[in-house]
Amino acid sequence: MNTNQTIYKTLNNKDPFQLIEVSRDGVDFGMFSTLVCDMPFSINDWSKILHISERTIQRYKRENRKFDSIHSDRLIEIILLLDKGIEVFGNSNNFTIWLESANIALGGIKPKDLLDNTFGIGLLKDELVKIEHGILA
Repeated sequence: MNTNQTIYKTLNNKDPFQLIEVSRDGVDFGMFSTLVCDMPFSINDWSKILHISERTIQRYKRENRKFDSIHSDRLIEIILLLDKGIEVFGNSNNFTIWLESANIALGGIKPKDLLDNTFGIGLLKDELVKIEHGILA
């Protein structure tokens, strides 16, 4: 079993109350570290996605702290998006290629560049559903 499947077993997309509870409690740094290993983003990228400084991320690591609720929300959304992307593309490598490639349906924007915004993540989820159903731009 790969590491990202372990993450998803702890988060059930069909149970919004569990997602709310995890978000309120905070995503722990261990789960974040696993996500960092599964996605090809630098700490600088994560800093931009989460709207927090690299120093804050490093402090969370050093203190083994949980992320605040607002950052946990974003991380959970990205974890669920990664889960959907792996489901649609068959593996994390293919999903990563999609995230890193300019996308015609998104006006030439790389999907990765939309992860810093809830609306952007929603747009990416919609695109994954379209791809899943064979609707390509």
